[in-house]
Amino acid sequence: MLLDILQGDIIPDKADISVSAIDHLLREYFDLAVSFGIKLIIATVVFIIGKWVIKWLRRFIDRFLEKRRIESTVKSFLDSLANITFQIILFLVIVNILGVSTTSFAAILAAAGLAIGMAMKDNLSNFAGGVMLLVNKPFKLGDRIIAQGMDGSVQAIGILYTILLTGDNRTIYLPNGPLSTGSIINFSNQKERRIDIVFTIGYGADINSIKSTLQSVIKSIVQIKDTPAPFIGITTLNNGTFDITIRVWVNSGDYSSVNVELNEKVYTAFHETGIYAPSSINVKMLKD
Repeated sequence: MLLDILQGDIIPDKADISVSAIDHLLREYFDLAVSFGIKLIIATVVFIIGKWVIKWLRRFIDRFLEKRRIESTVKSFLDSLANITFQIILFLVIVNILGVSTTSFAAILAAAGLAIGMAMKDNLSNFAGGVMLLVNKPFKLGDRIIAQGMDGSVQAIGILYTILLTGDNRTIYLPNGPLSTGSIINFSNQKERRIDIVFTIGYGADINSIKSTLQSVIKSIVQIKDTPAPFIGITTLNNGTFDITIRVWVNSGDYSSVNVELNEKVYTAFHETGIYAPSSINVKMLKD
């Protein structure tokens, strides 16, 4: 009897223990709920502000690209790329505010980016080259260029490839990566071009007569410009011959036709006046 009384005084009632534990647990849950609620409110505010900032940044990028007169296809791709990048950054920030570790997310994104980069490194290089070509504009549609050992007119400037059409109607696809980092000769970029033709004449020919003949030929071709003035003169003295050079200016679109016409008319004029370029003969002595 005494033992029961003592035990009753010392050992708390099980009901009291349960109430106390539940009360403690409820307090912990309440504190967690309040803490999470505060984080949720902050995350919501950051989300709203972040959306506004992303929209402003996209407009800023769009205006920048518009001023640089970037092609619409590249603008659309860069806008999508920027939007995805900003959205991922905003997502990671919100997740971090909510208390979730972003290390795993960052590791997954890094691994995915590395795998994609390794698998598509050539295409990524070509894409970057295409963007640089469209931004810097070393040539435009219709220009005749020489690049990567190929000669043709530009038919299309794509994200990955630039398409050329050769004079004999062949289509060539040039990857933009090497194209953007290599040498490019643009024959159509300037409004005017100079035609240089060199003739080799033997010693003894009358230089004044030759120059008068060449001047008459030049004046007969209307596409040749008066300014800059045509040049006719001896440029090299060789062993038994000398080089006389013609330099005339024409519109870029007339270059090929005038070049052919000028050569033909000079040949005809030389033939009519009896002016001939000496031919070289190689003689090999053989022993009997």
